[in-house]
Amino acid sequence: MKKNMTTVPFKGTPEQKAALDELIAAYKGTEGALMPVLQKAQDIYGYLPEEVQRDIAQGLEIPYSEVFGVVTFYAQFLLNPKGEFPVAVCLGTACYVKGSGILMEKLETLLGIKGGEITEDLKFSLEATRCIGACGLAPVLTIGEDVYGRLEPNQLEGILAKYK
Repeated sequence: MKKNMTTVPFKGTPEQKAALDELIAAYKGTEGALMPVLQKAQDIYGYLPEEVQRDIAQGLEIPYSEVFGVVTFYAQFLLNPKGEFPVAVCLGTACYVKGSGILMEKLETLLGIKGGEITEDLKFSLEATRCIGACGLAPVLTIGEDVYGRLEPNQLEGILAKYK
């Protein structure tokens, strides 16, 4: 699965940088440190931008390509920040059969982004997910903690308007 690189400028804080430096120092020289460092770095920043990956590579004295390879291999790692309102479309079997693929395409058009991306104003991010356990409501999408089910493409514009 291809992960898109963000076009959103990285804006880490001095506090985040200090926490990252402390984290790297705590794991430096420890075998198998990369995964826990990446997980905790994502907790600090909310995602793993290139700048953070490069700091980790330099701090752990490993190639950047190794860090990037791990980040892009595991679905748990995010290359893009989540929007203020993260939109997740279930593409599990029940939802897909009931038209969630069409919902995803319509959302990409309405938001002007593809799955894995974030709008320029940082309001919305869009992700495809697998089963969220609401198969009886298929097709389903979530916006933050809000769940919307039995959706038709013509309902999406009105739903998004609630969050703008």
